[in-house]
Amino acid sequence: MISRKEAWALLTEYNQDDFHLRHAQIVEGVMRYFAVSLGYEEEADFWAIVGLLHDLDFEMYPGEHCIRQQQIMRENNLDERLIRATASHGYGIKVDIEPVHEMEKVLYAVDELTGLIGAVALMRPSKSVMDLEVPSVLKKFRSTNFAAGCSREVIERGVAMLGWDLNTLIEKTILAMRLLEGTVFS
Repeated sequence: MISRKEAWALLTEYNQDDFHLRHAQIVEGVMRYFAVSLGYEEEADFWAIVGLLHDLDFEMYPGEHCIRQQQIMRENNLDERLIRATASHGYGIKVDIEPVHEMEKVLYAVDELTGLIGAVALMRPSKSVMDLEVPSVLKKFRSTNFAAGCSREVIERGVAMLGWDLNTLIEKTILAMRLLEGTVFS
């Protein structure tokens, strides 16, 4: 498996924008949290690398997102499981690789949700997820003009894939993002 250091080097070869790099780190941390909380502790590093590299091609190749990264990863001899997992978050949008493993479903659901939660947190006086609660996120979730780039449809499909309810996903994702406060958000 690719190490965290090698994954970061690959990510920064194709991404320089602070926003994209911070998003990758947030999704990395959230994926690690879910791996541990869902009983996949032994796979936590893999889940985190999937989160870190999920948007590998987005900055340079937005029109080929989830397609070009498969080529890049294969050129770098990365594991097919990693390639499939990262590409699956574009299911129904850019690729026909359906999220099957629980980890793929989590990535599909939290990718957009972390962006929405981050946007809600920035609107708060504290500008933090530390005091953010589910009802505040739900209110903004229903306001489609707020953070319009965060697809509510994708989040809802992810929730359905997981068999969870939206409140549970939001709550767990907020908890995961709180663990990152002071690191990725600083």
